[in-house]
Amino acid sequence: MAKEITTQDFLEIESIRDGILILKNRTMRGILLVSSTNFALKSAEEQDSIIYQFQNFLNSLDFSCQILCQSRKLNITGYIEKLKDLENRQTNRLLKIQTIKYREFIQQLVETQDILIKSFFVVIPYSSMEITGLTVPGKKTEPQELTESAFRRSKDQLFQRMEFVALGLRRCGLQAVPLTTLEITELLWSLHHQKEAETGFYPEIPEELIN
Repeated sequence: MAKEITTQDFLEIESIRDGILILKNRTMRGILLVSSTNFALKSAEEQDSIIYQFQNFLNSLDFSCQILCQSRKLNITGYIEKLKDLENRQTNRLLKIQTIKYREFIQQLVETQDILIKSFFVVIPYSSMEITGLTVPGKKTEPQELTESAFRRSKDQLFQRMEFVALGLRRCGLQAVPLTTLEITELLWSLHHQKEAETGFYPEIPEELIN
């Protein structure tokens, strides 16, 4: 009997643990959520300073990183629900009418205009083979078993890299925080279910999968 093929078979992800993405080839990924800045509103001197700091940051890296920008329609479901609740609790008739008109205006604005929200992430890699020195440039190596001790050592090294990246970005005027296991799971889900994510729907994740 042929083995049933699932979506999971096509994904490179093996598991998500302690805020770390573990791939099937036993390499790991940490993800930082990074703030943004309105570069165009900065003065020429401030722009030059940011460019110089970012250049120094890139030159200081001795490992690769991936910069991810996610754009999706603004989800105001929670805000609309709060306005509806305010309408129901409003005792002043004039204020109630104004609240209704304001809610309808916001809903119409979002429905007729593509109002996008952008999120920025930096994906930082690490391989347990970097500890043992098993990597050879240009040579394909078989994935090694990721033991508990190897995972802990790799996790410490990966977190050090993430702290180094966060510090470099901070010098550029940006804030960076690591994503938790739940946040990584929701990010990956939203990448593959964009329409559902834009309407505010996220599946309920079993507690045993969150650590």
